[in-house]
Amino acid sequence: MPAIPLPAADALADRTILITGVNGGLGETLTHACAKAGAQVILVGRRLPKLTRLYDALVVEGARDPALYPMDLTGAAPDDYETLATSIGNECGRLDGIVHCAAEFKGLASLENMPLEDWFTGLHVNLTAPFLLTRACLGLLRQRQDASVLFLLDDPDRTTRAFWNSYGVAKQALRGLVSTLHAELERSPVRVYGVQPGPMRTVLRSRAYFAEDPSQIPHPSAYAPACVALLGPQGKAIPEAFVTLQPGIAKAPRPLGLTTISR
Repeated sequence: MPAIPLPAADALADRTILITGVNGGLGETLTHACAKAGAQVILVGRRLPKLTRLYDALVVEGARDPALYPMDLTGAAPDDYETLATSIGNECGRLDGIVHCAAEFKGLASLENMPLEDWFTGLHVNLTAPFLLTRACLGLLRQRQDASVLFLLDDPDRTTRAFWNSYGVAKQALRGLVSTLHAELERSPVRVYGVQPGPMRTVLRSRAYFAEDPSQIPHPSAYAPACVALLGPQGKAIPEAFVTLQPGIAKAPRPLGLTTISR
């Protein structure tokens, strides 16, 4: 399938988009991209100082009414997500999209030897938290004529191998969650995608590929335009559940297109 057109400059005008894991990597980069495309962005992250710095930067850039919500997904309970959804409804009045960028990965380790705490934390942040947040916000999303939820996936060719521990297990299960939600919401206004970026220069990647030259890996900004397109009206042309983002040029990332994979 050919790449979809790049999103318009105002592709997310009048939309409110919640993004988790905005303290770095794709989450932070995508926050700037969504704001520049006209969205009101809701920043969810666990480190308040970094959230505040990002908020201030967005204000300087002229972003439309950004909102921040400090939340540590590691210890969040179901009621915490319901409270977040209620706050969004009361303070923003709408929700048009969610992007689950938050991830937990402490490094390569065998299932036999990894601390049990890391097992539970990895499953919660990478699988249970995205489910709970989406479930809590579905009522708000259903109120829109067109809404979308993006779950960030990882390459199964590597995360199903040895030593990817709870992160790899959670990412495999996340594909099942995407497939089920996509089928259940197929006739609703809510579009569900499992989005798999190519290699990108992040702290998480450096914990597994500590010997590689990061300058040879695309910056997360190479993948932001395609995500913005999925969140906007152009996304309605992509009915498939799983979308692979094609890698750009390593040293000079360029906007990317989409490759879709049917369920």
